[in-house]
Amino acid sequence: MKRLLGKGHSGEDPSAKPKRSAYDKALGLLARREHSRKELKTKLRQGGYEGDEATAALDRLGEQHYQDDDRFAEVLLRNRIAQGYGPLRLRVELKSHGLADACIRELLDQAEVDWDASAAAQLRRRYGSAGSAGPAERSRRAQFLLRRGFAAATVRNVTHAEVDEADDIS
Repeated sequence: MKRLLGKGHSGEDPSAKPKRSAYDKALGLLARREHSRKELKTKLRQGGYEGDEATAALDRLGEQHYQDDDRFAEVLLRNRIAQGYGPLRLRVELKSHGLADACIRELLDQAEVDWDASAAAQLRRRYGSAGSAGPAERSRRAQFLLRRGFAAATVRNVTHAEVDEADDIS
């Protein structure tokens, strides 16, 4: 009788593990960091879990308070504010995670951040404490702040540079 190496009596590979349930997979992801419901659903679908199984797992995680979009948004918002991002960028990132506009507005209002001070701190971190001499340098600094998601009015206040209002999409 011919015996296959590395295989058990049933012909199956003993090192092959049974596929984890969608709930177990999502719980493992949440153990590492907070995730939005939308993000978890995407990761489960990429992992080969069907829509019904993924939805049931996400519903169960929500009922058990393991997954909470509001908590996710608060954690993400705190981290991004600490990293020096402005309100426009935060709004777009939170929206990309499937959060409602009203929830995003409320979170940004509750954050009570001095956006002018935050923008000034980002300029000091990036360019040092030396003032900008010419209009080209002021423009470069203004573009840096706009890319980080600060409103045009904030950028104007901090850099004293003229900024196109079309960049202000709040």
